Amino acid sequence: MSPGGRPPNAVRELSQYALAADRELALLRELIQAASSGPGVEPLAAAAARMITAATASDVCFVHVLDDSDRSLTLAGATPPFDAEVGKIRLPLGTGISGWVASHREPVVITEDKESDPRYMPFQSLRGSDFTSMVSVPMETDPGGLVGVLNVHTVQRRKFTERDVELLLVIGRLIAGAMHQARLHRQLVARERAHENFVEQVIEAQEIERRRLAGDIHDGISQRLVTLSYRLDAASQAVEDPAMLAEQLGKARELVDLTLQEARAAISGLRPPVLDDLGLAGGLASLARSIPQIGIDVDLAETRLPDHIELALYRIAQECLQNVVKHANADTARLTFSVYGDTARLEIVDDGVGFDTFENPLGSDEMGGYGLLSMAERAEIVGGRLNIRSRPGAGTAVTATIPLPSVSQ
Repeated sequence: MSPGGRPPNAVRELSQYALAADRELALLRELIQAASSGPGVEPLAAAAARMITAATASDVCFVHVLDDSDRSLTLAGATPPFDAEVGKIRLPLGTGISGWVASHREPVVITEDKESDPRYMPFQSLRGSDFTSMVSVPMETDPGGLVGVLNVHTVQRRKFTERDVELLLVIGRLIAGAMHQARLHRQLVARERAHENFVEQVIEAQEIERRRLAGDIHDGISQRLVTLSYRLDAASQAVEDPAMLAEQLGKARELVDLTLQEARAAISGLRPPVLDDLGLAGGLASLARSIPQIGIDVDLAETRLPDHIELALYRIAQECLQNVVKHANADTARLTFSVYGDTARLEIVDDGVGFDTFENPLGSDEMGGYGLLSMAERAEIVGGRLNIRSRPGAGTAVTATIPLPSVSQ
């Protein structure tokens, strides 16, 4: 018996429990310090991976973070030497163990033979065959929901206990809160940068448009009106010469027609007349026919919307199709316009080269040349939202959803 009257085994268990609790408290303190050190997602994920590996006596830790599209996980942190793979590994939700955990919000424990699990997806660069046991848990936070997935692996066979899983869940919840704030910060910075770029683009575009309209009016409409005045003067002087009078009036009529065409062209730069003549569906169909470089299938609802929403959707489609022609290297595209309840939806999907939305999020400088900021701002100005889904080699889908104003009875 020990001096306190407890059996030696009980004392040993209490000591081990106290040591484990001390390690967990030390881990939590380190995580809190890392979470408060800055807003970066990747630095926090890297620090968390190192700490968790040490605290759980595991061999490697991977931190997968939900990307801004909420459709896939990206490796954001890992213990060396796998930290070189950060940003390169991506899993759609539902794919692989991590994707399954993200979709079902439930932990997965595999003691051995993980290759036999139908959910398992190996990545050669992560050397999955080197590790025998693993635990995968969701990282969730109350204000943000799912943020990512946390995985630990061991080379030797290890039976992870319920206490191990619970510790990882607690760590996951703690990291998730900081990750959620880091993601919000990153999105805010990108949005502010996008807004600044858009304001600059709008001001520049306004100046260019003013100069263009002034040039069109001066060089075209004004000059034709001056010439028209000369023709009318000549006609008034040829009243007693019917042939000359008819000739001058005929030329004056031609000038009137040409001037009217130029005036309409100038006005169409401000608002496409096709919207007034054919509505949004007809305007989008006409726009698709005007782009012979690719085959465009259309599915368009014959529904009229308020003028400002029709104009916003038409300009978004115009910009997006120009992007498909210039950048996507696509053969075909599909243009869909629909209205369900109080929401209008415009979607353009192409089969082009695509791009990485994680490395080039909406608002990044690299994507400025693609007109994405302009399209997003057009949608937001009318209270809507632009969503872009793309992967290298898998094409791009651009979707604009616009809430419609309620009709007062």
